[in-house]
Amino acid sequence: MAKGITSRKEDYSKWYQDIVKEASLAEHSAVRGCMVIKPTGYAIWENMRDQLDKMFKETGHVNAYFPLFIPKSYLSREAKHVEGFAKECAVITHHRLMNDPNGDGVIVDPSAKLEEELIVRPTSETIIWDTYKNWIQSYRDLPLLINQWANVVRWEMRTRLFLRTTEFLWQEGHTAHATKEEAAEEAEQMQRVYAQFAEEYMAMPVVKGIKSENERFAGAEETYTIEALMQDGKALQAGTSHFLGQNFAKAFDVKFMNQNNKEEYVWATSWGVSTRLMGALIMTHSDDAGLIIPPRLAPTQVVIVPVPKPKPEIDEAVNKLMTELKAKGISVKYDSDPKKRPGFKFAEHELRGIPVRVAIGMRDLDKGVMEIARRDTKEKAQIPVADVSSHIEQLLVDIQDNLFQRALAFRDEHITPANDFDEFKDILNNKGGFISAHWDGTAETELKIKELTKATIRCIPLDAKEEAGACILTGKPSNKRVLFAKAY
Repeated sequence: MAKGITSRKEDYSKWYQDIVKEASLAEHSAVRGCMVIKPTGYAIWENMRDQLDKMFKETGHVNAYFPLFIPKSYLSREAKHVEGFAKECAVITHHRLMNDPNGDGVIVDPSAKLEEELIVRPTSETIIWDTYKNWIQSYRDLPLLINQWANVVRWEMRTRLFLRTTEFLWQEGHTAHATKEEAAEEAEQMQRVYAQFAEEYMAMPVVKGIKSENERFAGAEETYTIEALMQDGKALQAGTSHFLGQNFAKAFDVKFMNQNNKEEYVWATSWGVSTRLMGALIMTHSDDAGLIIPPRLAPTQVVIVPVPKPKPEIDEAVNKLMTELKAKGISVKYDSDPKKRPGFKFAEHELRGIPVRVAIGMRDLDKGVMEIARRDTKEKAQIPVADVSSHIEQLLVDIQDNLFQRALAFRDEHITPANDFDEFKDILNNKGGFISAHWDGTAETELKIKELTKATIRCIPLDAKEEAGACILTGKPSNKRVLFAKAY
């Protein structure tokens, strides 16, 4: 199976595309820039979605759904917001087709032009805040903690499956609050939720920080981010949470009567993650043999393969083991397909990243053992039949932890300080990863560094220490280091 996968060292970009294809995660659709998420890939996304949804609800949020179409005029109400998304918007101008009078299929009916064009949502702040003005009148209506699971469209010229597509799946939280402090705490809380999910479920270490003004979400006063590092040394923005101040409330006239019977504008946040987390998962853990899925997100955690083929005695042992594993909440599959040989099955399940493989043959049963193989290290062990279910239960915990520790070690080895621009460029070109460097705080310098190197400020880490220094480009004073990297 792995013969169809280019090695990471040879061509990392091709390796990524091969993993997506060969592990049957997704494929390009007939619509340029859009993707078909296949059952294997969608099952992983479902596990991500379900766990995040649980975490959102545990923090008091509820789900709702808002329209896919947004009147063009709504996007004009918040200037920075429309500026940030204008070039990515898909615009609907007509509402009807008609038969071509020349007999050549169908054409747009020229008489069906919309009075006002509609935008296919690139994000939902505008339509949601227009709705919130009808829901909020008093401080008793606050806080309003709403999340939406949806698809969005952002017109992309250069696309890559999961990482950057014209249409993608995501969730977007939109909350309204009575005070600035409460809204700011909400934005920070959701950053913590995203970081917890990334580290505890994706086994992907992240840096928590805030974005520079240039990198902020359009219309936000502050953007909180979690930044991850991929195996090729490029960064990936894995989730963002935005403190929107009162910008959208003012744009859509969303006011409430406070406890002093005075009218004021509400305070807002928005936050989201998307199917690009699938790309992050692939590039954080997978190897040249295929996909590696952390056990806590694996649709199938254990696969059992009979050697060389099913027999009544093997089936009996498998059924007993499956009952024990399912009782522990472990998802398990018995691959008893007689048309495929064991070697083919081993390679297929390795390619698809199933964390644990169990092989059972008559000789094994005669010895009272089963062969257990783990996907992350490829180590195998002969385990007594009576101990297999408890061994697997602990092994899944060990694999989850090992994947995180392995990724953490790589990330920490690739956070490198630079004290001047030559050193900065050398690290960027020869080592990669995050570069910790001083910056003078100006947008001009940030843009110049990007122009010269293609590296951007990924974040100002929340735990950045006060440290007197000089900007790597201008030499002007700086009081803390920020993280630069090339990024997806």
